[in-house]
Amino acid sequence: MKCLFKIALIVFVVQTGFAQNGRLLHKDIVNLPDSIKQKFLERNKFKTVFTSTKLFKITYESNGLKINGYLSTPKESGSYPVIIYNRGGNRDFGAFNDIGATYVLRSMSQWGYTVIASNYRGGGGSEGMEEFGGTDVNDIHNLIPLLDNLKEADTSRIGIYGWSRGGLMTYRAISESCKFKAAIIGAGMANSFRNIEERPEMEKYVFSELLPNYKTNKEAELKKRSAIYWTDKLCKTTPILLLHGSGDWRVSPKDALDMADSLYAKKHPFRLHFYEGGDHGLSEYDQEVNENAKDFLDYYVKDLNTHPNMEPHGR
Repeated sequence: MKCLFKIALIVFVVQTGFAQNGRLLHKDIVNLPDSIKQKFLERNKFKTVFTSTKLFKITYESNGLKINGYLSTPKESGSYPVIIYNRGGNRDFGAFNDIGATYVLRSMSQWGYTVIASNYRGGGGSEGMEEFGGTDVNDIHNLIPLLDNLKEADTSRIGIYGWSRGGLMTYRAISESCKFKAAIIGAGMANSFRNIEERPEMEKYVFSELLPNYKTNKEAELKKRSAIYWTDKLCKTTPILLLHGSGDWRVSPKDALDMADSLYAKKHPFRLHFYEGGDHGLSEYDQEVNENAKDFLDYYVKDLNTHPNMEPHGR
């Protein structure tokens, strides 16, 4: 019996050793073809991207699954504050590839940050089944132990930034952890019920196909993906920047306004930038959005400032 117990113990240790959340499995440098690189260089915002940053394609472990993603770091050696960027879309729609990661992640990395993004389970070649804001949120949390082992990452200074569905993922992440010094929600879904009312195709092609037990547990699953119902669970020490355009048809601008109203009532530190006529990606305000995001991250993440007094005060 003792012998069998020892064998069982060895097997358990070996098996759990191979299921290490955040274990980096692959890290390969990304080199774009010259023709594509030239197209980037024709835009002013990318003049210094290729000289100041580098991009890697990564694979890491999350709950026993192999998850793909991207990592961008400044070329100059050092330990940099971190941005975890949460992509939008579902399945392969919106998944990062070399071009998308260059456009988004390397652009932010040149601000002086190590930037990392997951393609989540079930998308972008990652293993597993996507749940659109369910257990796939673990793929975000499991980036942190990966970062802990990177010399380029200062994990005492982590910000989190999500767009569209990535905003939903960000809300979930900051409701489950206070590790993040600041959060940015760009055109983020905060009310899945409203999203169905305004875009019925979302229920037919996304929610009903991806959310577990949707037919038998629809209300509970949608509430789990609707931050407006649980703003009290969001980490109080994580200031939030809300970015939304009034011309967004994919995610209702009312989601940002409702979140602002609820955050204000709970005295949660937040800032709202509402862009008149802005589309879902705020393409009309690209430069302004980047400046707003950088300023917010620099203040709370890079420089570790604390949020001001949220109680009524002053003259």
